[in-house]
Amino acid sequence: MIAAALLIAGCSEDREHILKVYNWGDYIDEELIDEFEVWYEEQTGEPVEIIYQTFDINETMLSKIELGHEDYDVVCPSDYIIERMLANDLLLPLERDFGETPDYTGNMAPFIYDKLAEVQGNGKNANDYCVGYMWGTVGLIYNPKYIPEEETKSWDVLKNPAYKGKILMKDAFRDVYTTMHISLNREAIEAGEKDLKTLTFDTSAESIERVENYLLSFKESVCGWEADFGKEQMTKELAWINLSWSGDAQWAIDEAADIGMELKYAIPESGSSVWFDGWVIPKYAQNTKAARYFINFMCKPENALRNMDMTGYVSVIGDRQILEAMSDSTEYAPIDASYFFGPEADSAYVNPVMYPDRKVIERCGMMHDGGTEDLLKMWSRIKGDSASAWTYILICIVFAGLIFAVIYKYTKKRYRRRRYAKRRRR
Repeated sequence: MIAAALLIAGCSEDREHILKVYNWGDYIDEELIDEFEVWYEEQTGEPVEIIYQTFDINETMLSKIELGHEDYDVVCPSDYIIERMLANDLLLPLERDFGETPDYTGNMAPFIYDKLAEVQGNGKNANDYCVGYMWGTVGLIYNPKYIPEEETKSWDVLKNPAYKGKILMKDAFRDVYTTMHISLNREAIEAGEKDLKTLTFDTSAESIERVENYLLSFKESVCGWEADFGKEQMTKELAWINLSWSGDAQWAIDEAADIGMELKYAIPESGSSVWFDGWVIPKYAQNTKAARYFINFMCKPENALRNMDMTGYVSVIGDRQILEAMSDSTEYAPIDASYFFGPEADSAYVNPVMYPDRKVIERCGMMHDGGTEDLLKMWSRIKGDSASAWTYILICIVFAGLIFAVIYKYTKKRYRRRRYAKRRRR
């Protein structure tokens, strides 16, 4: 207790040389953490030590800051949580004064600036409080061995009874709702009766009911609601199609290729949603200077590429260096990625999973923070008491696996103890 008290006292006295970073798990090239400490001292002449922690859901991070007043200096929330934190005055504005160090945050793609401007922050511009980190889309990972590409042009592929028990859904109620809500209103959007940006704020009872009915129409075919295991299930052919994020899709596609298997990713023509995560400085941060430099460091193109290689997700940095690194005229057909990289990328040879064509992106909307309680109730009704037989089978398999693992571990431990005891007797 005395040692702990001394440690806490030491940290509080030297807080200006400690940087507390709170990020998603497996969402960074961890070698960059140590490299930042060296780089920061080179740029400022001041030492810094990073205390790096991870979270698995946005709400865990938000609760620690909003209710616990944790003094994290940099955190990485998703778009709708950035919106909530802005509205609740939980963020500090970013000062982009780095002395003689270049401002790398200016390398952010125009597309991300526009998306940040769509964030509703109680009259505040999110670009003054946030710098993007990674972004992506919601779509379908599918196995072309079982599912024709033509079918994936519509979300109705999920309603095909031939795929019962082979469908996985991302357990992310806001992503799924926004995606399906846009899709179900495609005709009204194209007729000019509804505006895509305005539509993404709509969580009316009528709209929620419409999406819920659509999801329930194929609910019995869903074999699992996954937070992270879906991409691995796809590589093992335990599922044939998975409503998921583009980052998971790219990981699954790469893993499948390594074992001679093919997976693909599609965004149905009726539309979908885009998402992004960004770096912010919370209200209770104590080392805002090091926090600003950390965010700037992550925006260096070479660091952005390393983080992309490590995580499988797509950086918001859209400068020439990224475009050149991601271009491959022998593997990809040209697409219009000018929305992200600028006019020179109107026929870019880039991966369409990571950088969809402009026409695809124009049919996608952004998630917002609204109707949380009603959306959670909808999600509970869809997933809850009427869970499909396949869901129960999957739960039983997982539970049986856990029991086997515990028994195996216990047996192995007893065997080791006996062997060790025999050796001692000898």
